[in-house]
Amino acid sequence: MSRLTALSIAFALSATAATPVLAQNAGQIASVKRGASCPGCNLFQGDFSGLETRGMNLAGARLRQADLSLSVMNRTRFANADLRDVEAYGGVFSSSNFSGADMTNASFVGAYLQSANFSGAKLIGTNLSGADLSRATGLTQGQLNRACGDSSTILSGNLRIPAC
Repeated sequence: MSRLTALSIAFALSATAATPVLAQNAGQIASVKRGASCPGCNLFQGDFSGLETRGMNLAGARLRQADLSLSVMNRTRFANADLRDVEAYGGVFSSSNFSGADMTNASFVGAYLQSANFSGAKLIGTNLSGADLSRATGLTQGQLNRACGDSSTILSGNLRIPAC
């Protein structure tokens, strides 16, 4: 092995070791389960199913692959949060703020999202089948064209959603 190759391998290994691991933060997850706000927290793959709270601030939090199924989180701030691949089946998120959130491939099947704010939210591949989005604000046809739903999805005005 040449000296240059050995140096290249050593550099690659040191760069890899310096890369931060983005695993979940168990302490932050426990805090949220107790009802505490946690803006910007790392809640990756957290299990918040059945959680009942309101007015929580989770703006900018990393909730990727978290379980929010059957939770009641009205008036919660999810602005600019990472909600990719979230499972939120049957959750209640009325008047919550999802502005700027990345909800790519999330499942909000049967969720209550009345009066929620979706300004600038990414809904790519988001499943909204059976979801109630009545009086939702900031929701555009362009966002919905990248999501999917079914005949029981409730939308305001002339908005439509493609079938899943």
